[in-house]
Amino acid sequence: MSHNPTRVLIAQLAARLMQEHGIRDFAQAKRKAARQLGIVDAHHLPGNDEIEAAIREYNAVYHADTQPELLRELRMEALGIMELLARFDPHLTGAVLNGTAGQYSGIQIELFADNEKEVEMYLLNHNLPFRQGQCTSHGSHGKRPVPCFILDSETGDIRITVEPAIAIRRSQRGHSGEPLRRASLTQLKSLIAEGDNSAHA
Repeated sequence: MSHNPTRVLIAQLAARLMQEHGIRDFAQAKRKAARQLGIVDAHHLPGNDEIEAAIREYNAVYHADTQPELLRELRMEALGIMELLARFDPHLTGAVLNGTAGQYSGIQIELFADNEKEVEMYLLNHNLPFRQGQCTSHGSHGKRPVPCFILDSETGDIRITVEPAIAIRRSQRGHSGEPLRRASLTQLKSLIAEGDNSAHA
């Protein structure tokens, strides 16, 4: 966490906005937090890693009794979807992977397939209702739109993006500009098992 008190205040308010009001975009959350605090100097805006750290602190203070179980529920739901879509080399990303997920986070899954229509037909054939849209991919060449299938769930949206098969070998970038964290099916199973083991330790 930054030693700059203004950055800390913005990060803490941005974290609360994301966890309580469903803002998913880091940039939007930090801009709104800065406006609410009356801060106009962009040099005081925290990095996304600082906001992520503030979200962890927020969850530890306000949702210590419920967030771990919610996180496990979201990861188990992600696992079920990924097992169903195993032929498309699914990988989990986002807040459910990094452990900061709250009630509005939703689930983010990347698929790797050269034919978007094949994914669409697969979802239809398995009676999975979905909406189509576009999500943003953060790659080495900047932001670009990618096909996105959105499934409704009681725990929030499941956003499934489709990248070309070769993209699995390319470094994607997260909101902070750092390499995007991904977890394969096997890695997600290990993550869930680790959480279960620590809960019973």
